[in-house]
Formats: sequence, structure tokens, C-alpha cells
Amino acid sequence: MSNNQESIQLINTAIIKSKEKKIDSSYEDRLSATCQTEAIKALSVAIQHLAESQKISYDQAAIQVVETVRELDSIWNDYVMMEGINKLKTMLKSNSTH
Repeated sequence: MSNNQESIQLINTAIIKSKEKKIDSSYEDRLSATCQTEAIKALSVAIQHLAESQKISYDQAAIQVVETVRELDSIWNDYVMMEGINKLKTMLKSNSTH
């Protein structure tokens, strides 16, 4: 197998492994524990503040908070993906010149 094919196989394997999620059947326990954290209490305060300051319902405020966090996560996922693509391009370019 050529170096290029090996590299592509390694990259594909890394992508698949990075997407794997360990599914824990104790999700009810995890959910309960997570809901008791200080971070959730802070989110609750933030939701209340957003609802009051924007004169919207708590449901609308909660949705805005979740959508904003998801958008941030999506932006960073795109950034990491682009960094990986740029590194692959650089690696492939340097392999083709050798």
C-alpha cells in the first residue's frame, strides 16, 4: 500500500473513531446527576435573566441559550474540520513533491 493510501486509511479511521460515542445505558442516572450540577443552576439563572431582559418566555429564553451553544459548537466543529483539511492538503502536497 502506498504512503498516500496508508495516510488516507489512517485519517479515515481517525475520523470514524473520533465520531464514536460511548453509549451508556445509565442515561437516567447521568441525566439526574447532570441536572444537579452548578452549571445547570447557572444556566437556569441565565435563562431567567434573558427572559426578563428580553421580555420573552422562559421557554423561548432556554431555546435561545441552547441554540447559541449549539451554534458555537458547530462553528468550532467547522473550524477543527477546516484545520484538518488544511493539514491534509499540506501533507498531500508535500507527499506529491517527494
